Amino acid sequence: MDWQSALKGFKVYLRLERSLSSNTIEAYIHDVGKLQQYLSANELDRTALQITADDLKNFVFWVAQLGMLPATQARVISGLKAFFKYLLLEDLLTADPSSLLESPRMSRKLPDTLNIIEVDKLISAIDLSTPEGMRNKAMLEVLYGCGLRVTELCNLKISNLFLDVEFIKITGKGNKERLVPIGAEAVKFLKIYLDDIRIHVNIKAGKEDFVFLNRRGSSLSRVMVFIIIKNLAKEIGLKKNISPHTFRHSFATHLVEGGADLRAVQEMLGHESITTTEIYTHLDRNYLREAIIQYHPRS
Repeated sequence: MDWQSALKGFKVYLRLERSLSSNTIEAYIHDVGKLQQYLSANELDRTALQITADDLKNFVFWVAQLGMLPATQARVISGLKAFFKYLLLEDLLTADPSSLLESPRMSRKLPDTLNIIEVDKLISAIDLSTPEGMRNKAMLEVLYGCGLRVTELCNLKISNLFLDVEFIKITGKGNKERLVPIGAEAVKFLKIYLDDIRIHVNIKAGKEDFVFLNRRGSSLSRVMVFIIIKNLAKEIGLKKNISPHTFRHSFATHLVEGGADLRAVQEMLGHESITTTEIYTHLDRNYLREAIIQYHPRS
């Protein structure tokens, strides 16, 4: 089997069986392309079915020599493992040459978060005298109040809003659905946006069910959400480098600091592993110090 045929089948597998997004699929294909680049650079004539464990070990060393960050190396290795798993599932290989590959050790960087005062300042900086301002108010209340990923926010559908019981249905990574509670403040401004603002937008065909729309009646893009948040941060003089994901980090951190169970936070964020949730729910040193002083018997 040549590389082109193997990659074509791999792409179909990722889309149909793994239900991955187009961005993730392209990243996986790009990772396998790195292996092809290595083979070409070293004049190694191998098909996908002829790759050995030694080839892959040498490839990982070559990738490290290029100066790739550990996180990038880990992603490339993950892509290769998925590729060879596909070849195994198709009975094109009898043994997985990537089985012994290990990802480089990575330090777990604590994400930036906003404190509650900073969240309030950002949302309060929105100009509510414009239709876009009312939309942005509702949007950020939902983003922070539900801990959504930016893609989940942009893809939120009216048919998945159950505001009478204060829940929304979210389609997350891998098309996995979850129910997320939505607070009274987010419900209030979402209803104002839907009832008073959105009804005046000339909606494009096929976009009728999307909650958040731009001026042209199309669904709001991820980039636009980034720009809105960056402009608000600039307006209040916030020095932190923030993004839509910062609201998700802050949502989780504030829940845990308020005493929420980590398993409940995991469910709301849509994480498969609780170890992933722990990255988002770090507790700062001052909080830990105050907790020890308050609750430890020797303090």
